[in-house]
Amino acid sequence: MFFLLACFLPVYFLFGDFKWAILCTFVEKFELMFEFIEGIFEELTPSYVVINTSGVGFRVEISLNCYEGLKNKQKGRLFIHQIIREDAHLLFGFASARERELFRALLSVNGIGANTARMMLSSLSEDELIRAVVNEDIATIKGIKGIGLKTAQRVVIDLKDVLSKFDIEQSNTCSDNKNRQEALLALQTLGFNKLLIEKALDKICKDRREASVEDLIRLALKIL
Repeated sequence: MFFLLACFLPVYFLFGDFKWAILCTFVEKFELMFEFIEGIFEELTPSYVVINTSGVGFRVEISLNCYEGLKNKQKGRLFIHQIIREDAHLLFGFASARERELFRALLSVNGIGANTARMMLSSLSEDELIRAVVNEDIATIKGIKGIGLKTAQRVVIDLKDVLSKFDIEQSNTCSDNKNRQEALLALQTLGFNKLLIEKALDKICKDRREASVEDLIRLALKIL
């Protein structure tokens, strides 16, 4: 393969406007992609990690959920999705192969690029995103920054059947509790973001499934 690459590089430098297309075709044909990168986390932020592998530092873009899973670790493995553009080679990393599969599913939807897909995986947990799509919860999907009504509808249409095949954990929260729904509406009228409210209520309901509306609102206000 390295011999073939050496043969293509002179072509890359000689043929002007065609050089990038030729090199990209070569890269795509031979699938020069990373499956995973394992090493020491030299720098870890909510949006990217620099991972040291045998003295080589790779900058890898990550979601907020991935960051939450890595923030207390000094080293580990990231599953990689590589995007090659004319102006950049980007690596997106995921704590699990499942998260990467979700990312790739989102990329298959017309109008959703890598940054939007990462935003979706940062705004909702994997299970929350799957449930929203499978249950056709347009409001939850549309509540993600950068996602409009048409895009949310397209996500549901394109991915409902695909994501319905994913295994998800059964929720231990009072998601069907009428008190939770009333508390949600009350907190929304106070101006709080719906996604943040739902996460707060889910956290409360794990321990207090029979909480009253007043208790749910009071405890949620302490979190929000």
